[in-house]
Amino acid sequence: MKNLILAVILARSGSKGVKNKNIKNLSGKPLIAWSIATCLKSKKINKIIVSTDSKKYAKIAKSFGAHETILRPKKISKDLSTDYDAIIHLIKNFKKFNYEIIVHIRPTTPDRDVKDVDRAIRIFEKSNFSSLRSVHEMSETAYKSLELNSKNLLKPLKNIKKNLNQLNRPRQYFKKTYTPNGVIDIYRKNFILKNKKLFGKKVFGFKTKFTHEIDTLDQFEFINFNLGRKYERTNKR
Repeated sequence: MKNLILAVILARSGSKGVKNKNIKNLSGKPLIAWSIATCLKSKKINKIIVSTDSKKYAKIAKSFGAHETILRPKKISKDLSTDYDAIIHLIKNFKKFNYEIIVHIRPTTPDRDVKDVDRAIRIFEKSNFSSLRSVHEMSETAYKSLELNSKNLLKPLKNIKKNLNQLNRPRQYFKKTYTPNGVIDIYRKNFILKNKKLFGKKVFGFKTKFTHEIDTLDQFEFINFNLGRKYERTNKR
């Protein structure tokens, strides 16, 4: 039997960096609407659910095409609440949850390519990975990162056994490192229920192009400008 695939968009209302970030207008529509639109274009996703702590957010999500919404408690919608909290709440409380593959689409990465989404799902379907996480190459390898101690003196990260002179070598000397970018994460329901976590030991790193995420107002305005230019060029063709 073919696995049904669920897209989950987590959109809480209590953003501190950008007030009401997930419904703030981004190049003509609420931020969350960009992720819903991508999921609607997908050839692999069967249903889209938005998990939120806000009835207002839920109404907006439905108006832009989300198939279902689920309200989660405020106690798991705080600054320090985890993705696991929201996902396990969804699994245990959504009626007739018959989806083995859960695709996590973060609203704070609005400019994703649906081809990447479908390609990641196809890879995951054919695999035995516990989960998948999208990443892009860091512009500066993490092996060259530094800490400041209490006296403002620079030192390498604790798990990097090199001195400052070694860290000053050209980047080609170091291994490439990657950072999660929010384009797509994929989980398995049965793994989550059994292990009480989202990621196991076999997490596939799905590489994408460099992708901007939104955490601050400056980042929001930067992406708003770039998206406006991108779709202006598209409409002129």
